[in-house]
Amino acid sequence: MDSRPYAFPARGNQPFPHHNYEHLKEEHEIGMVPPGGTISSTVIGMHLYEPPPRDHIIWSIFSFLYVNFCCLGFMALVFSIKARDRKVVGDHSGASSYGSTAKCLNIMALVLSLLFLILIIILVATGVIAVTHAMQPGD
Repeated sequence: MDSRPYAFPARGNQPFPHHNYEHLKEEHEIGMVPPGGTISSTVIGMHLYEPPPRDHIIWSIFSFLYVNFCCLGFMALVFSIKARDRKVVGDHSGASSYGSTAKCLNIMALVLSLLFLILIIILVATGVIAVTHAMQPGD
């Protein structure tokens, strides 16, 4: 196996003509208009990519199954399904509205469930402390 780097073959035993490329660049300067010529322009209409609105369906399913505080998880699931239906139909503004409502309901369900869990932990801890003080003899 040959370890030498590959070299392109020369044309007619002449070196590769680099000076032709520079010559072409000098002849056709960018932005120059030929005398008596016109400039034509092309307008390309580009639409900005807009991602589809989010429906938060997975989050709503978990909220419905695990943190369904006061049926907020169920309501979030309903709004997520409505958002998905609107997205399929092509109504992106309606889907965005239903999706944001589902997101707010998921957040409220999560926060209220966490506060309820913290309250239960505090009540159990204070109840245990009160029972241990009541069971101590002689005070």
